Amino acid sequence: MYPNSRGGAHAYANVGLETGVVAASPHQLILMLFEGAELSVRMAIKHMNEGDLARKSAAITKASSIILDGLHAALDLQQGGDIALQLDELYAYMNKRLMLAHINNQVAPLDEVLGLLRELHDAWKQIGTAGRPAPQSSHSIAA
Repeated sequence: MYPNSRGGAHAYANVGLETGVVAASPHQLILMLFEGAELSVRMAIKHMNEGDLARKSAAITKASSIILDGLHAALDLQQGGDIALQLDELYAYMNKRLMLAHINNQVAPLDEVLGLLRELHDAWKQIGTAGRPAPQSSHSIAA
């Protein structure tokens, strides 16, 4: 292995991520936030099961930051109506569950948050495909 190959790989990955973020639509950015939050929660579960408390803590902190500083911050509570208010409450709830998992070293709250993130992520993906024209087939549904 070359001495700086690992650093070079990280730099390359960071440039790719930054390029993806700059080129992403607002919808794609939210999808990326969901993916990052889900990955962080999965990593927290993994590290908790392995007894690596420092990495567990870092993963939970990252998941919490993504939920609060990313997903929650993207809400428009003035114009988002009831959906934005419900998401606001749900993000606060998920953050509380993350903190409970962290303090009590419990996997169950992490599993719950992961399930909620997956449901929201799937719904957000559906929103993205709703605006696209449906493929032409005899099974297309008229709205």
